[in-house]
Amino acid sequence: MDDFASLCMLARAGDAHAAEQLMQRIYPELRQMARSRLRHSGHLTLLDTTALINEMWLRLNAVTQMQAADKHYFLGYAARAMRSIVIDYARRRKAERHGGDAEHVELESQLDLSNPDESELLRVHDALNELEQLDPRLAQVVELRYFAGLSEEQTADFLGIARRTVQRDWLKARALLFEALC
Repeated sequence: MDDFASLCMLARAGDAHAAEQLMQRIYPELRQMARSRLRHSGHLTLLDTTALINEMWLRLNAVTQMQAADKHYFLGYAARAMRSIVIDYARRRKAERHGGDAEHVELESQLDLSNPDESELLRVHDALNELEQLDPRLAQVVELRYFAGLSEEQTADFLGIARRTVQRDWLKARALLFEALC
């Protein structure tokens, strides 16, 4: 077991010093992921980077089935948790508006999710869940590239596949998501 996995295991067992060391070690990468996630969320959330990381950390601590993990697994889970937090926030805002989301949006020829509204974000989430049922690796590529803000190289390294495979998966996933959203 590597040093990171040992810190995870000790932190999960309640060792405050190990949890602090783990957070210090992983915080810069979590901050980068959170910035990327919030940048893609646009105006949808009032969360800031620190609040998103704190909420993600609380969710990680609440997960009982997560055992000692390597850094890549941990970051992958963190990306998924951040996505879930933003989706939950968008759902709450949509529910508060009681149907105020009936705005019609014309779809462009390309999938542009740089500044989605709540209903678009929820549609993307549903489409991504359908994509995960169809091909889990394609959904993972989208989560890592779009939600976690990883580059092609980082995504390839994380998944243990070639960069060219990530490029092909990214193109295929975008096409399938575009089709699901149209």
